[in-house]
Amino acid sequence: MGFARACSVALVGVEGVVVEVQADLEPGVAAFTLVGLPDKSLVESRDRVRAAVVNSGAEWPQKKLTVGLSPASVPKSGSGFDLAVACAALGAAGRIAPAAIADVVMIGELGLDGRVRPVRGVLPAVLAAAEAGYEQVVVPEQSAGEAALVPGVSVLGVRSLRQLIAVLCDEPVPDEPVGGQGRFDAGSAGLTLPGTGVGAGFAAYGDAHWPDLADVAGQPRPRQALEVAAAGGHHLLFTGPPGAGKTMLAERLSAVLPPLTRRESLEVTAVHSVAGILQPGEPLVSRAPYCAPHHSATMQSLIGGGNGIPRPGAVSLAHRGVLFLDEAPEFSGKALDALRQPLESGHVVVARAAGVVRLPARFLMVLAANPCPCGRHTLTGAGCECPPSVVRRYQARLSGPLLDRVDLRVEVEPVDRADLLGRGGRGEPTAVVAARVRDARARAAGRLAATPWTTNSEVPGHELRTRLPAAPGALAAAERDLERGALTARGLDRVLRVAWTVADLRGADRPDASDVAVALELRTGVQRGVPLGAGQG
Repeated sequence: MGFARACSVALVGVEGVVVEVQADLEPGVAAFTLVGLPDKSLVESRDRVRAAVVNSGAEWPQKKLTVGLSPASVPKSGSGFDLAVACAALGAAGRIAPAAIADVVMIGELGLDGRVRPVRGVLPAVLAAAEAGYEQVVVPEQSAGEAALVPGVSVLGVRSLRQLIAVLCDEPVPDEPVGGQGRFDAGSAGLTLPGTGVGAGFAAYGDAHWPDLADVAGQPRPRQALEVAAAGGHHLLFTGPPGAGKTMLAERLSAVLPPLTRRESLEVTAVHSVAGILQPGEPLVSRAPYCAPHHSATMQSLIGGGNGIPRPGAVSLAHRGVLFLDEAPEFSGKALDALRQPLESGHVVVARAAGVVRLPARFLMVLAANPCPCGRHTLTGAGCECPPSVVRRYQARLSGPLLDRVDLRVEVEPVDRADLLGRGGRGEPTAVVAARVRDARARAAGRLAATPWTTNSEVPGHELRTRLPAAPGALAAAERDLERGALTARGLDRVLRVAWTVADLRGADRPDASDVAVALELRTGVQRGVPLGAGQG
């Protein structure tokens, strides 16, 4: 009778639970039993592990083998347990010393020939192992860079089970050829899922190909709104006819945002690792992500869901970045209204029969909408034939509670001939605007250093009204709009947040009446005679 144990990690959403893989050998008819709430892909590991062990030159024990995954109450899924199951079985058979694998976390899928293939979710799995106190982790060689992002953990990257056995037994380590004959095979590597990437609405531009804000012709007010949104983390709505530049502006917002901090990079990388959209050769996401799902997306694809344990949706893929909903009125009402919770809380809780998962979802939302189904309602002499009732019904698809959470609402006018042909001069490039945004965010972070918030959009209204007051008399216009019903209580708080951002952009200590006027105009769309150029003074 032999017994051995190794460790692996089960992912529940983007959080990991360390699982003890126990192997027990008893006399009897040769059989392989796997218990502990495994899913279909994990049950199939019995055949993968047996073939991998034999093809690695080790002898498969001809006894009754029982492998238990503890805690048994946690659902386990995926092929990342293969390496731990194989080592636990070999430890029980005496090929590997059980003490050598007792406190080692192993993550990886086994091919039938013994090769170790990468799996998704290595970073959150190693983070969970480190939090549980484990110091040694074995991962596939392709995932070693991702696992090494976690401090305080010794990472061993292996190409095959044969190599791992040699390392654990202090034997000469065989040299394994690189798989794929020099080609990167994303499908077999398991790092990416088919259909993810730019074509699925997720942009991953290189530094040399990131769209520049100088490419946008004209549009001074929308550009100002874009800068304010980036500086304070405020949600934004662009309305206007087709071809005015709404999508071009939204695509350039991600590059205006500051680079991610180390903690934010780990958060974003963990989500993208679980979702299978990490770019090859880039284990750490350092720039704000940009996600633009199609308007036919379901509520589950936006919020998160799927069979079994819920998977991250678009709101989680856009965590710490930009979620762009083009043709926003064409999205289903249920999908749009489901955004209201993550817009307020910064996370989403998805409840399914297999469990409840909390996913991060602190994103900057940009909506783009046409004024009517044909898009020509606001154009003079353009021949819009939409009846007033159709226009009202189309605009009402964006519900009041959702729009109340949008700080900036800007109408994008058609570009005139002078701007389109470049006679009016090129606008500011992304680098110039991004520098002002970084300075404004630094001022906000310094002011909020003793609080749990970092941007103006996160500060609760009570704190704004009590601990961070505006200049005397600055809120007079906003208070009048509140009394007339043009602003809600939430709307007043959001106007004050935007006013603080405008003040940060121009380097002021606190917002005055002109900053509040800019915030009111950007929220209500009503012209209040304030000049352009917020933050450039």
